[in-house]
Amino acid sequence: MNQMHFQVDARLATLLSQEYASTEKAIKELVDNAWDADASTVRISLPAPMTQEPITVSDDGSGMTEEELRRHYLFIARDRRAGKGERTAGKKRLIKGRKGIGKFAGLMAASVMRLETKARGRWSRIHLTLEELAKAEDIEHLPLNHEVSDCPESEHETNIILTDLHQGLAYPDPDKLRQVLLQEYGREDDFSIFVNGKELGIDDVRGTYHEEAEALEATGDVRLRFSISDGKASLRQPGITLRVDGKAVGKPSFFGLDRTDDFPRKLLNKLFGEIDADGLAPHVTAGWGEVLENSELMKEVEAYLQPRLREAFQIHYGQEMQLAQARLQKAVKERLAKLPEYKREFAERAIKRVLDRFYGEPESKVEPMVFVLLEALERSDYRALMEHIAEASRGEIGTLADALGDFGLADMAHLVQQAEARSLYLDQLERLSDDPKTREVQMHVAIENALWIFGPEYSLFSSNQTLKKQVEEYLGKQYKGNHASKRPDLLLSENLNEEYLLIEFKRPDHGLTYADYQQLTGYRNDLSASSGKTIRVLLLGGRKGGDLRSSQYVEPNTTVMLFNDVISSARRQIAWLLRKGD
Repeated sequence: MNQMHFQVDARLATLLSQEYASTEKAIKELVDNAWDADASTVRISLPAPMTQEPITVSDDGSGMTEEELRRHYLFIARDRRAGKGERTAGKKRLIKGRKGIGKFAGLMAASVMRLETKARGRWSRIHLTLEELAKAEDIEHLPLNHEVSDCPESEHETNIILTDLHQGLAYPDPDKLRQVLLQEYGREDDFSIFVNGKELGIDDVRGTYHEEAEALEATGDVRLRFSISDGKASLRQPGITLRVDGKAVGKPSFFGLDRTDDFPRKLLNKLFGEIDADGLAPHVTAGWGEVLENSELMKEVEAYLQPRLREAFQIHYGQEMQLAQARLQKAVKERLAKLPEYKREFAERAIKRVLDRFYGEPESKVEPMVFVLLEALERSDYRALMEHIAEASRGEIGTLADALGDFGLADMAHLVQQAEARSLYLDQLERLSDDPKTREVQMHVAIENALWIFGPEYSLFSSNQTLKKQVEEYLGKQYKGNHASKRPDLLLSENLNEEYLLIEFKRPDHGLTYADYQQLTGYRNDLSASSGKTIRVLLLGGRKGGDLRSSQYVEPNTTVMLFNDVISSARRQIAWLLRKGD
């Protein structure tokens, strides 16, 4: 039987070099190779337009010997991971080279590529041209100009020099290259990239750059650097990186700005920066993955950051945000005026949240959402029924009785609608309480404005800023320094009869103990002394620990509840309402 073999045309190299959509992306592929070689620094030199200067990409990575060039670099389409694993040998980086064709990236921009590399006392140089490739019939038999000489054992580097640049293509743009590299390497600590002598940094984000330093009262010196992008696309890793003693702590975040209702979520994806705050070192977790949740120092940093970020965004995008709101506000002004005052205030807040959340979306998409929201508020109003009753009062008694009957039916329908909404709320609350990752503060936020779940006697309690400040001042005195990490999460509320309710939230996976009970009653005693009022207390958690028995807590106005029991009881109330509605 005669055998046949594949042949690989030398044109393959040219085809592979054309995989890249731009010269800048082709150069990025060469930077990826430096990353895989465990380089710490890459220096890129780009020519001025209409000159004969070369493109150079130099790195201080591991380099290659003559044998490594032959067996690995010149092996086309070789998956580096197959032989060396998913990570690099030295710095344990995730390998980026997966296709084994990045070596031809330089030929996308130039006709001639020269590679110089040093490793383990050997200096190797190879030379490749598109002209030679075009003449060869089989790339496997293409002779490469290769030189080898000795060099000091300590030297290791790789240089790629691209000459005879393609005149039919625009020369690589330094600013555009920086944008491409920022998306991939803007957050790396041990990988510095220089383009035409300038190190890649936050100020390279296309948009507005801000930098300032300040000494905070408790945290000490902080230094903030950030840019707000004016590009259409979102940044790949938006947010502010926290650095403590020069090391990044956790992932980039928005320092609470993402938890507010009045800031457009889409704009957060335009933020790129970092803040140095060495004073947070005592509150960084052992794994360097995050800052302690109850850190007062972190709260101080957030309080410093948020207004500065808001001001910068207001300057950069404020006019667009105001114009978008003004157009819709004008369109709904008359309808807002017809709503009752309490609903009008709610509607204005809700409309603003819609505008913020869908910032950047076409007005044709946002406007229907706003009008559906208004429609729902108008339809749940009793105005039409009240006008009907007022009209009936001037007629016969029978007419008035019918009108009152209509009102009762509508009122019951409204209660059923509210019951269905509350049922959905309980579903999500139960999901939150069943998640072991849920923290005390998250349960606090979810329940703070829905105390009806504890029963009718709790439904009139509500929080206010004065009580929040009172709790904040009390905890600020009791929990500071190293003791700050043990700070509890307390909610103090008041009802119409000026009765106080104090709730302590424990995370759902915490077993309530007798010590928790004693601690909460101690908080009550302290707060009662300062307020002069009787305070009911409620200890709320996921389950009871072994040492907490019902007979142990006998103080008046004291209750221990579990999330599952509270949710089950609330469901029974709703089920009763729904049965009555039917």
